[in-house]
Amino acid sequence: MKRESQLSRQRKRAAWLFLTPMLAVLAAVALWPLLKTIYFGFTDASLDDLAGARWIGFRNFLEYVDYGDGTGEYYGLLADPTWWNAVRNTLFFTVVSVVFETILGMIVALVLNANFRGRGFMRAAILIPWAIPTIVSAKMWAWMMHDQFGILNDIGLSLGLISTPIAWTASADTAMAAVIIVDIWKTTPFMALLILAGLQMIPGDIYEAARIDGVNPIKVFWRVTLPLVRPALMVAVIFRGLDSMRIFDLIYVLTPNNAQTTSMSVYARQNLFEFDKFAYGS
Repeated sequence: MKRESQLSRQRKRAAWLFLTPMLAVLAAVALWPLLKTIYFGFTDASLDDLAGARWIGFRNFLEYVDYGDGTGEYYGLLADPTWWNAVRNTLFFTVVSVVFETILGMIVALVLNANFRGRGFMRAAILIPWAIPTIVSAKMWAWMMHDQFGILNDIGLSLGLISTPIAWTASADTAMAAVIIVDIWKTTPFMALLILAGLQMIPGDIYEAARIDGVNPIKVFWRVTLPLVRPALMVAVIFRGLDSMRIFDLIYVLTPNNAQTTSMSVYARQNLFEFDKFAYGS
């Protein structure tokens, strides 16, 4: 028993020894910048004079300014309607895109998990949208959605679906929908890949037994496939949800300076660099 305890301690020490370099790198590239960002949020820092930043407490978050005539007004992040609009946009984008990507990803994964000729080619081809850099995808879709020479408007006019060209990325009514559509096109393969990995862990004997018993395929999905693939599905949803919350590049390229699609990351970037409010952006 004593020897097992010593062996366990040695393994723990060895594990920490191997983890230390990785933790040091993580602290240098992630933890330290995060702490500095939090610190700058409580200062009056600007891009011109970061070293001379003064501590101002919570004034960037909420401050009441008395005008001296019996009236006053709250300023700061918590009283900023543009910030709360960005929060709503981000949450709406996250919920809608993740829901559709999960449903479509499940359908694609179920198809790719079946046995058919060319399955390997299809698995590789389906990853192409996900492999394309986001900036390239955004530019490509911006051209396709252009109101003057975009192919989507051309097809819509040819089929009689629309009477006049639509500025998909500029119109307040369609800008968010355009961003969500592009994100679904690009990220559904990622969801399908994670779900497919979970599907391939399900023993084939279970499906064979269900087939012999004559169980309806729909019941097999709800009572066998979905419960067994749920862990992989939850991982995919969590990863995708966190990634959607920090959306920046797609919106910044596809719909620049559009209040209907401004996300939290885009608004932070505007304050940091365009408005020279480094502390407020932090």
